Amino acid sequence: MNAATSTNSAPAERARIGGWQPFSACDWPRRLAAVVFLAGCPWRCGYCHNPGLLQRRHGHHRWPQLREHLQRRHGLLDGVVFSGGEPLSDPALPALLAEVRALGFATGLHTAGAYPHRLQRVLPLLDWVGLDIKTQPGRYAALTGSGGSGARAFACLDLLLAHGSDFECRSTIHPALHDTSSLLQLAGELAHRGVRHYAWQLLRPGPQLPQPFAPIATGWPQAGLQQQVAAMFEQFEMRSG
Repeated sequence: MNAATSTNSAPAERARIGGWQPFSACDWPRRLAAVVFLAGCPWRCGYCHNPGLLQRRHGHHRWPQLREHLQRRHGLLDGVVFSGGEPLSDPALPALLAEVRALGFATGLHTAGAYPHRLQRVLPLLDWVGLDIKTQPGRYAALTGSGGSGARAFACLDLLLAHGSDFECRSTIHPALHDTSSLLQLAGELAHRGVRHYAWQLLRPGPQLPQPFAPIATGWPQAGLQQQVAAMFEQFEMRSG
């Protein structure tokens, strides 16, 4: 039984879609993609960028309309990225990926790594994965509000490495969450495991975020620290968030 027909899957039309972006040049490196945001996430990170997508009930059954739009964009887009929320929380994801591939598009996924077994099932349907690695495994629960979340995220990393997938790890960073020592330790852990592509994304506090997520001072993290981390990877990128 393949991923698209797993007993834990649902038809694509049952997907809970919280929004979408028809064109993006920054959600899949070096690719022009549409981004589909699926509603639902099991974690409750205090700095969540999309809090409106935490509950699955906030999504709608909009896939037939989006599929028609994608059919008209053939030749204009390289692929489709499924983001969230946590897209692996949607039972319809395998069917969505299969349909996107049948339309002739490459498939990408943004995930925080909450569901290793679900990721394993859909890996054959994915061309690229952006894996959010928040911190060291032992510090995850304090950020996500979920025990065992660090083990699950790093299990997803191990799956990607073992599968030989095209992927990058990215960490959203802020002085309230990370200091120089923890950033170096996290980068070293990822490099030791075999990660080749890594990115830092600066957390940009919005009105929904409480203290201590104050605006980041210019010059953080220091250029010297960025150079140290860049030397650990084949490709390292600093993003403004």
